[in-house]
Amino acid sequence: MNKENNGYVILYASVMVILVAVGLAFTSQSLKDRQIDNQNIDKMEQILRSLGISGVAKDKVIDTYNATITDAYLIDREGNVIEETRGTGTNDPAFSYDIAELRTPAEQESYPVFEASLDGQKAYVMALYGAGLWGPIWGYISVAGDGDSVLGADFSHASETPGLGAEISHEPFSGQFHDKHLYRDGSFTSIAVVKHGKTDESRDYVDGISGGTLTSKGVNNMLLDVLTQYEPFLNNLKQQNN
Repeated sequence: MNKENNGYVILYASVMVILVAVGLAFTSQSLKDRQIDNQNIDKMEQILRSLGISGVAKDKVIDTYNATITDAYLIDREGNVIEETRGTGTNDPAFSYDIAELRTPAEQESYPVFEASLDGQKAYVMALYGAGLWGPIWGYISVAGDGDSVLGADFSHASETPGLGAEISHEPFSGQFHDKHLYRDGSFTSIAVVKHGKTDESRDYVDGISGGTLTSKGVNNMLLDVLTQYEPFLNNLKQQNN
């Protein structure tokens, strides 16, 4: 074939365009898949940390998560499990639930729950979402089978101020939630986040972030607003354990 022929040039150019397009599409899909995998691992780490399981090596996160989370599902407004949503896979309803929907918790029809086994005892993880000073904040909080005793919590943020509001994502803040209670004298109260050094005699509380007052208020409001929607589920757990 005459390589200087116009037909050859056009054919060669067309083939090269197709090959480059295929290569770019493959690379893009590979990067997208890797990004999704990293996001899934990050979410698993957050859920595990809310159960008090931290410091897991990246290559062990999936195995640790699968060994810890025994069930996952959505619950309805009455706190009942929506049976057809059961499943612990990353594509199942609970894990794939967009927790950003919880920014308007009272408007939602369902809420995710992750059921775990810790030393043979059941634990339940609930998702949280709210607003900080500069953007979204979110997290997970776990309770024992009594639906009241908090085992742990983990919080994340999009753009809170480093050294101030961003401290909600660190253990000195989240670690305070261990052994707190969501109920007082049989009534749901949530957990208060108070200004450092202050108290709240009406319910269990943790110290807010020094210099991060508005972010701390955001966490306080997030806990109350979202966990209020989980209250029927928590009440069901309490009844089952009485």
